[in-house]
Amino acid sequence: MTNLIKKASEQVRKLVMDALGACVSEGIFSDEPIPVFNVEIPADPKNGDMSTNAAMVCARAFRTAPRKIADSICEKIILDGSYFEKCEVAGAGFINFFFSAQWFSEVVSSVISDGEHYGETDFGEKKKVLVEFVSANPTGPMHIGNARGGAIGDCLAAVLDKAGFEVSREFYVNDAGNQIEKFKTSLNVRYLQIFDPSIEMPEDAYLGEDIVIHAKNFAEIHGDKYVNADEAERKQALCDFALPLNIETLERDLGKYRITYDKWFRESTLHNDGSVNGIIEKLKESGYTYELEGALWFKSSELGDEKDRVLVRANGIPTYFVPDIAYHYNKLVTRGYDIAIDVLGADHHGYIPRMKAALTALGIDADKLDIVIMQMVNLVRNGEKYKLSKRSGKAITLSTLLDEIPIDAARFFFNLREPDSHFDFDLDLAVSQTSQNPVYYVQYAHARICSVLRKMQEEGVEISAPTLENLRNLTMPEETELIKYMATLPNVINESAKNYDPARITRYVIDLATMYHKFYTNCRIMGEEEAVMQARLSLSLAVKQIIRNILDMLKITCPESM
Repeated sequence: MTNLIKKASEQVRKLVMDALGACVSEGIFSDEPIPVFNVEIPADPKNGDMSTNAAMVCARAFRTAPRKIADSICEKIILDGSYFEKCEVAGAGFINFFFSAQWFSEVVSSVISDGEHYGETDFGEKKKVLVEFVSANPTGPMHIGNARGGAIGDCLAAVLDKAGFEVSREFYVNDAGNQIEKFKTSLNVRYLQIFDPSIEMPEDAYLGEDIVIHAKNFAEIHGDKYVNADEAERKQALCDFALPLNIETLERDLGKYRITYDKWFRESTLHNDGSVNGIIEKLKESGYTYELEGALWFKSSELGDEKDRVLVRANGIPTYFVPDIAYHYNKLVTRGYDIAIDVLGADHHGYIPRMKAALTALGIDADKLDIVIMQMVNLVRNGEKYKLSKRSGKAITLSTLLDEIPIDAARFFFNLREPDSHFDFDLDLAVSQTSQNPVYYVQYAHARICSVLRKMQEEGVEISAPTLENLRNLTMPEETELIKYMATLPNVINESAKNYDPARITRYVIDLATMYHKFYTNCRIMGEEEAVMQARLSLSLAVKQIIRNILDMLKITCPESM
């Protein structure tokens, strides 16, 4: 788990503290506690590779001007054996540090030696995290929102894994409740219409073609056997036939999208094992419930929600909120996850305070639940919003989308923006093989490096194992810029995990590809003297490794030729 940015930052802090200690021991400054100071990477590389405000925050403690403190620190700093070749004072008292050739060499060497593990960190401290995403209603096909949620959830889980969390992926199957009753009713009417077309479909029923197909297939197997059966029996038979097929389709389509879940959790288990009734009793015991007009209410407004919520209707049937509470109790208590992350659509903002209120009432730390809100997606074709599938005339589903564009493009594009940002998905760009297509651009960088390596082999050039001494030949601005950026990957992984934002990873790899293309254009490899050529080949191998690590993490193919 090499992180040379972190190591260098820690070294700056120690160098500064040692220098301050020397100043105090020589009586230059009084013996005062040293305030907390920052060490950061300057936005402008002209201001060094790392910078600290130590002198500025010490001004009050030492009753001395920051600039004078900074000058004294720089006079006492001993850089021998460090990652820095020099430090200098700038502005009102910032101290800027400049990396030595040793640091640049170690970055390239560590990427190659760490291989597929480069970028991994221990940020998550092995905490158990459950990422629940998509969880589409099993009564119909998945839509474009599910396509974005799938890419975001799966890539977020991968980022968390790289950051040192123990991650599980889960799909919550809503196979109970009102939507299933509606599903049963819709199937029931479509089945009966086969034998009596005069029967009308209820307005609030599911009107999709998939319901008609299920009913016809059921009739082909059973004929009119269930026409005169008890309605409850007929509905259940239709549901038992159609629902497993729908769930199987969900699993198949998500598998095609390269998403594999550790668990498909069925809501019905919470009803069958008594968890739903158990949660109602626990909430009653908490003192946060009351009865009104025959219904049982939850005092969620006392715990941060905008209003109280009904738990059990006057007819004795629990609302959908109760099994949801039971499900989260199962995640955080029964199964003992440290963190539960839900990836939900933009219409779920109000869900957050009520669920956190329920957890608090149950004595669970509500901060263990994190909700990632995902905004809507607009499909764009020829510069205009595109809503219909030409084949069916219906709204585009996940399955039809993946028939129209490459899976690589879908997974990459849906992670180009933060989850909470609106996103225009350009269908034309997604299928184009140009540098304007970001996933093609990144894949081409990997393929270009593979091409360079093949040409070297064809020319009989033997690629040497990198040595720190040889890597000191990487001194061109395009080379040092690229190396510094490569070194930031562990920090980018951490920030992406911390903010639940896998888009940081896609942006990183796009920028890395841009820097490599720039390096390739300005720094010749073939034909250079041996030492420089070998150093640049090592740099190319390191970039290739990082691109592969990231694309593998995002489950995107990494071609060796294009």
